[in-house]
Parts: sequence; structure tokens; C-alpha cells
Amino acid sequence: MLEKRLIEKLKKYIEIDASIKAVLETKHTSNLENFINQDLVVNLEKVNNIRYINKFHEAVNKSMINGAIYLSCAETLDERFFRYQKKVPFGFKTVVTTIDFIWKRVVPKTPILKNIYFMLTNGHNRVLSKAEILGRVISCGFTIEEYFEYNNLLYVIAKKIKKPDYNMKPSYSALFTMSRIGYQGKMINVYKFRTMHPYSEYCQALIAEENSLAKSGKINNDYRITSWGKYFRKYWIDELPMIINLFKGELNIVGVRPLSKHYYSLYPKDVQELRIKVKPGLVPPFYADLPKSFEEIVESERKYILMKLKNPIMTDLKYLYKAFVNIVFKGARSK
Repeated sequence: MLEKRLIEKLKKYIEIDASIKAVLETKHTSNLENFINQDLVVNLEKVNNIRYINKFHEAVNKSMINGAIYLSCAETLDERFFRYQKKVPFGFKTVVTTIDFIWKRVVPKTPILKNIYFMLTNGHNRVLSKAEILGRVISCGFTIEEYFEYNNLLYVIAKKIKKPDYNMKPSYSALFTMSRIGYQGKMINVYKFRTMHPYSEYCQALIAEENSLAKSGKINNDYRITSWGKYFRKYWIDELPMIINLFKGELNIVGVRPLSKHYYSLYPKDVQELRIKVKPGLVPPFYADLPKSFEEIVESERKYILMKLKNPIMTDLKYLYKAFVNIVFKGARSK
């Protein structure tokens, strides 16, 4: 039986009555086999308990018409933490939550070890971050209409807009690549150490729409970033693997940041055209000019590119020197 609160939420997106046919509480795709051309599917089983999460979302997608609504639920990393804080005796909270995180979060995403984990648990009660929960839904052909917390669970209302991506290589590992716009508009794979939760790349447009940009030009209150990721970013540890791109000739030492398609779309048309005339770099003009808003970042990059097109070597030396002074003596850091 679907609770009244959930029915009221769904009514904002689809006309329904109290007797909804496609209400499930299952972790098996076989229970979706008889569903065809559905305009609404509700699954009250926590996503944390589903062995093959993406395959389940894909099966839901297949059973629906375009524009159909899908309601799912899951326990987030934060909600799980608070649950353990309430039930675990004082003095054991840190130990229990750490072991739980390693066993049900790290191990399922570690080669070889994950095979043992799934053999023993069948994927039951995994630890999932909010970003991964939302990102998996988006990757399977849905757009997020709304998400909200209710009874210590995150409920996600999504709309089918396309077929799934069928992502066979999710970015789980510590070292991964990101697709970025490079010289002459060519897409390059930039190497970095992971600072975000898995499937975070699918949430970029969603969170950018929800939150404004910070002065650094990055997204405010970005829940996709892990706790250790903030430290990695502050001291550029996450960017060390980009040296690989430098040796491959895809990046310069100094240059504008290689951007994702979404961030690139936020730039004025003239700056977009200027950006692809030069190679991106490891040290951006940001650290030389220290702009305080997104608009100032755009102007800083416009000025740098125009100067570089006229005098590439002297421009890069000048910006490298200014960046060095600001980082070493003025404490300029990434946010």
C-alpha cells in the first residue's frame, strides 16, 4: 500500500488514484517482466538491497513509456550514519561505522574483493551516497523531477526521457578519467584521482541547477565531493595524474582548465571559441589573477588567451611566475 504522503508527491507529476497497479517492493528484475507501457512504476524496496542496481533501473525504463514516472527509495550515506549513531552504544560508534563503510562501501567497489562480497551478501544493504543514488537513476535514462527525505529514506521521483546509457565502465577506481574539451574542440580523457562519489558525473547538471556557483566558479555545497576529496582538491593531489596528459601532449603546463561539456556551455560564445584555440593546462590563469566570481574567471581566461595567441612563450612564463607567487606566498588554493 502506498502511503498518503507519497501519493501526494506523485500527484504533482501524474494523475493517479489510490489503487496503483505498478507498486512493487522487490529487488528482482523478473518481477517487472509482465510490465509493458507503464506510465508509473513505484518500487518501495531500498535500492541498497538490489544486487544489480543499474540492471533493475534499466528494466524499469524498458517497461515504461516516454514521460512515465518512476519512484524509488534508498538509504543515503548520511542517513545510514545517523541511524548507526542512534543504535550503536557509546564508545563503539566510530569503530562500527568505519567497519561498515569499508565492508559495505569500499569492498563492493574493489576488484577481486567485490566478488567475495557479493557471493556472501548478494549485495544486500550496501552503503550508497546520495550522488550515486541519483547518478545511477539518471544514467539509466531518467531525469530527476524531485527527491526528498521521508522516514529516514531518500525518495526519488524521476521521469523517463530516453533509453539507458548502459554504462559498462562506471568510474569506481581511485584513478579514473574524465571526458573534457581539449584543443580544437577535441574530447580528451583527463586523468585524476577520485574526489567524488561514483556516478557523480551524471548529477552535474542537476546540482548546477539547484545550487549557484561559488566565487571559484565551482558549484556551491557540492554533495558529490567526498570528505577526503576536499583535502585532495585543496592541495592539488587529485590533479597529479594529469601529468600523464601532459606527456601525451594533450595539456600544457600553463593553460585554461579542461572543461566538461556542461561547464563549457556556461561560457559566452566568444570565449568558447577562444578556448579551443589553445591547449588546456595544468596551471590555469585563475592562480595568477585570483578572480572572485565566475564572471571574473571568464574575463581572466579571455585576457590570458588573447595574450597567449600573440606571444605564447612570454605569456605562459608571466602567468606561471604570478601563479607561483600567489600559491607560495599568498596561500592561493583550490576550493
